[in-house]
Amino acid sequence: MESFETFRAPALPFAGINVDTDQILPARFLSKPRSGGFGQYLFHDLRFDETGAERSGFVLNQPAFRNTRILVGEENFACGSSRENAVWAIADYGYRVVVASSFGDIFFSNSLKNGLLPVVLPAEATTALIAALSREPGATIEVDLEAQRLTGPDGVTHSFDIDPFSKHCLLKGIDELDYTLSQMDKVDEFERRRAESEG
Repeated sequence: MESFETFRAPALPFAGINVDTDQILPARFLSKPRSGGFGQYLFHDLRFDETGAERSGFVLNQPAFRNTRILVGEENFACGSSRENAVWAIADYGYRVVVASSFGDIFFSNSLKNGLLPVVLPAEATTALIAALSREPGATIEVDLEAQRLTGPDGVTHSFDIDPFSKHCLLKGIDELDYTLSQMDKVDEFERRRAESEG
């Protein structure tokens, strides 16, 4: 995984509560190989009509939002079924951060394990961010993971929480397996001492 420190990028205003994982990644794409990339299927049925043509009214199809890398949603974002592929779709499209007032629990956990930072802010903050981004397409948000601070396009800052282990892994660009492997010298030392005490 790529390490995460301070990230500044154009942001996508994605209004709507209870956006579920089937909207993020329709179930028929779940069997696609991971190696092919899931970004192409992100919000597929919202982005495209039955013929495969883009729906012009969908926010991600608007030119100013095509290259956004931070997504700002609302309450209960990514609720529904526990498909890790939904995280892959968002990450593979290029997003590093998803901001919402609350998330589906499994999506939240899967995001942290896949290098995607989920930021929980109060509902009034996400509403204000969505309004600001809608007024000024292409506006940027900055996320400082070390300081646990998000700065909106208007310069207003918001603090957010993250558990220390997930923060460490994101800052270092490692997953849980990488972390375990990084501790092997301590594991080996423990095993040596145990063998000596039993010998």
